[in-house]
Amino acid sequence: MSAFDRLIVALRREMGDRVRTNVYLRDHTTYRVGGPASVLVEIEVLSDLEFLSRAMAEEGGIGVLPLGRGSNLVVADGGFRGVVVRLGPRFASLSGEGTSLVAGAAAPMPQVANRAARRGLAGMEFAIAIPGSIGGGVRMNAGAHGGEVADHLTTAMVFHLPSGELMERAAASLELSYRRSTLSDEEIVVAARWELPEDEPDEIKRRTEANRKHRAETQPGAVQNAGSVFKNPPGDHAGRLVEAAELKGFAVGGARVSELHANFFIAGQGATARDVHELVRQVRARVYETFGVELETEIRFVGRFE
Repeated sequence: MSAFDRLIVALRREMGDRVRTNVYLRDHTTYRVGGPASVLVEIEVLSDLEFLSRAMAEEGGIGVLPLGRGSNLVVADGGFRGVVVRLGPRFASLSGEGTSLVAGAAAPMPQVANRAARRGLAGMEFAIAIPGSIGGGVRMNAGAHGGEVADHLTTAMVFHLPSGELMERAAASLELSYRRSTLSDEEIVVAARWELPEDEPDEIKRRTEANRKHRAETQPGAVQNAGSVFKNPPGDHAGRLVEAAELKGFAVGGARVSELHANFFIAGQGATARDVHELVRQVRARVYETFGVELETEIRFVGRFE
């Protein structure tokens, strides 16, 4: 029996049908492309993570991939050989008193923005435009409309799989910067806390609705995409560079650059993860050839792309 087989047996003994094998990740990402994960585990309670930690330590050498709403992820057509960890609905709770807002890592970011607005707490209006979850948002310091997760974040609860410890991490220790943190895949965000400034609820609502409207008018939200493909280079915008390189509508296989917003790539019917990867590669190359600017991806590619 292989290490994977032993791990699956142990996990199923503890968690039952919340442990699945050969799960196609195209069904769990917004691009709707990608192959199967060897194992997908849905975490219902913290003790599930503790058990997973012990079981993986016994086998050793098995990769881990945290998965939220899959809105910033492209998994290779050959899939991911490892354990995908997904937090269940119990990790989507929202709470907090006064100016504190505490969100479970599985909570959708727009839901958190709306809760803050109803409580008269400002600073989360940007999150209405981000389709991901809080866990992914903290991991990549998600942002939009001049705001980002780091702005008022005070702490994050992080489960460290190798040690089996739940740690309260100060925001500064995560080293959050433009669309990045120092969190590894073996560190699972389970909750986050913000201290937010108060403001008039009507004014917060106005800003939130303005952000929502801007997204609807300028981004292809109704089709299969993963949000911004590239990070904005210093002093410029990736979308402007891609458009200036005359690449709107440019396609590779079933994937194409959006005609509405050039930093959004769309996976059409029949598209593959390889199509998306190759489109990104060719667009990066064209922008570099044209402007001498090397774009860095904001979306994440997982698995082997050849």
